[in-house]
Amino acid sequence: MKFLPTAAVLILLISCNNADKKEGLSMPGAYKMLYQKVKGGKTDTTFTSLQQQKIFTDEYMMYANFNPSDSVSAFGVATYSVNADTVTEKVFFSGSDSSKTESPRNYKLLIEKTGIGYKQIIPEIESQGEKFILTEDYEAVGTNSKSALDGAWKLEKTMYIKGKDTSSQPLTQFKIYHAGHFIWGHSYTDSSSKIHTGMGFGTFALNGTDKLKEMATVSTYYEVRGKSFDIAVAMNGSDAFTQTITNKDSSVQVETYRRIKK
Repeated sequence: MKFLPTAAVLILLISCNNADKKEGLSMPGAYKMLYQKVKGGKTDTTFTSLQQQKIFTDEYMMYANFNPSDSVSAFGVATYSVNADTVTEKVFFSGSDSSKTESPRNYKLLIEKTGIGYKQIIPEIESQGEKFILTEDYEAVGTNSKSALDGAWKLEKTMYIKGKDTSSQPLTQFKIYHAGHFIWGHSYTDSSSKIHTGMGFGTFALNGTDKLKEMATVSTYYEVRGKSFDIAVAMNGSDAFTQTITNKDSSVQVETYRRIKK
């Protein structure tokens, strides 16, 4: 039985999970998934190939993943709450491969702290008529750095400028910055009405208030994967910013974001 490439529903359930809190603990940080284990019936298998990262701010969670075996990407954005050893994630947008979901969904996750991060257990997941226990192990990879960009953001508008031509592609895109790491994910519909999902995550550093460097360790797009980007940033108060990327061919990509608020 193959789990990683199977149903997008399972990927969403796997990905929409997390975390930890007992007394004295808090969730904010950046986390890298080390493995996922599926057990039930005659299945007892550990997978290590899915590249997944999660970031928690004080109020929001975002995850993104990329499966190198089939190039399928997924991401989701949520608010969350913590009660003892249970984290409840309220996902309000998610995309996976050729689908997206805007209907709110809640996930309850059992958390166990480890020496390097945390382990999460979803006691019962159903796939293809069978029920399984899903365990995922995460390593904390965040730093103590703070910046004006920290938080969860939604794209308001985008422009692509090349010479005298200006174009814009309608898409839904979210981005989160925290603990020296970032995640972005988007969903768009092409001219044939097919939905596409794209994502990326990595590390960032804000130099002063207007110079941002991002290093994308993982992305859906090979042009982005493993590359660093120098980005000009213009803050518009504390709840909006515009980022401008000048490409090697002198084309310019401009994106304007607004902070997400409950």
